[in-house]
Amino acid sequence: MIIDKKLIDKYNESGPRYTSYPPATFFNEYFNDNEYLECLSKSNYENPKNISVYIHVPFCPQICHFCGCTTETGFTKPFLERYINAVVKEIELVSSKLDDKRKLTQVHWGGGTPNAISYKYIEKITNTLKDYFDFSKNYEMAIECNPAHLEFRHIELLKKFGFNRISLGIQDFRKDVLDAINRKPSKRPIEEIIKKIQDEGFTGTNLDLVYGLPLQTVDSFRKTVDKAIYLNTDRIVTFSYAHVPSVIPRQKVLENIGFPSSDEKALMYENSYNQLIKAGYVSIGMDHYSKPNDEFALALNQKKLHRNFQGYCTLETTGQVYGFGASSISQLDSAYSQNIKNATEYINKIEKNGTAVLRGYSLNNNEKIIRYVINSLMCNYYVDLNFVADYFDCDLSEIKNILNYSESNFIDFISDSLMNIEDDKIIINRKGRLFTRNISMRFDPLISKKIGTYSNTI
Repeated sequence: MIIDKKLIDKYNESGPRYTSYPPATFFNEYFNDNEYLECLSKSNYENPKNISVYIHVPFCPQICHFCGCTTETGFTKPFLERYINAVVKEIELVSSKLDDKRKLTQVHWGGGTPNAISYKYIEKITNTLKDYFDFSKNYEMAIECNPAHLEFRHIELLKKFGFNRISLGIQDFRKDVLDAINRKPSKRPIEEIIKKIQDEGFTGTNLDLVYGLPLQTVDSFRKTVDKAIYLNTDRIVTFSYAHVPSVIPRQKVLENIGFPSSDEKALMYENSYNQLIKAGYVSIGMDHYSKPNDEFALALNQKKLHRNFQGYCTLETTGQVYGFGASSISQLDSAYSQNIKNATEYINKIEKNGTAVLRGYSLNNNEKIIRYVINSLMCNYYVDLNFVADYFDCDLSEIKNILNYSESNFIDFISDSLMNIEDDKIIINRKGRLFTRNISMRFDPLISKKIGTYSNTI
């Protein structure tokens, strides 16, 4: 794959990442606790039937300058205990609204730094989930871990609690890059951590890398990817750093160091793609890579890959997402609901009401259709509008009208060999994958409203 600099200049504009549709910038405060409770009950009769759970731990011993997550530092043990108790109370209330015959297929812990809190709290929440939900036999329970705070005994405990996947937030192997973003390096040799995870019988390990950070060069990131390949995990992720200091003020300090240019970032993307494909990995969506026998690769081959705020998943195992903890987002079929972001305010609200909704969004049927199309493009580089019409039980002409669809809207992408349209099937070519966000934006009637601030697409 060779990236044309002219195409980068042509299409490098700001735009949503489409981890949801509509994007989170459209969430509003008219959506409240009562609406959320109604949507919980309604979700029992909607698809997917499976239940996914997200647990947010908004605490870090040390906050990275580049991070866009909701997190805090300087917390005390009594405060942390109150927070965990609040999460447990929220789980108890939400589960009481859900059909107990539904299966829980996925649990994902994010943050913050989930593995930096006491493991007795991790156990307490996982035990609560097991008490109130019916786990599927082939469930996945994953946790994001910062290797700076990961000991071998921690890995043993996580396996004992029922976790079967660990995502290691590496970002970069170079210490000067980590110093620049205020992040500590791995406490133990990363090779030994991965071996321990494998020895304990975890079904999978992710390595998360970020390109576009200060002090990174095209050559240095190539070496970072080479080391990741050497470590031989079943999944590797190469996230593009999103610089939005107007939204995340702590990022502004990085401007004193400087960033790789858009051209350099595109080369990092291209090189990592070529390196990983040559090493036998399969490209998944915008930024993930997996071994050919991994469920992601199999799902992509069948055009059954899915995506939510937590990352990629398969249509077979994904569920409607029920989020717990400060700032967590529930992704239901008909609504999104985000909790209060500040941990103190979240605790107070949960202790009083059992719910802590900050904002949300109720989707109409047209938005569900648009969401389906954009999600298919972002995950599978493909969408068949005839299939969409069948899925939503309506005429193809109605689908096209909702999407404001016309082949003429995509003439530039087609002429640049980024995509093809054949019999109402939209196919993003390998050359066009870097521009998937741009192509998806053409299906988004809300994009013209220019609500919110987005990172550049490249």
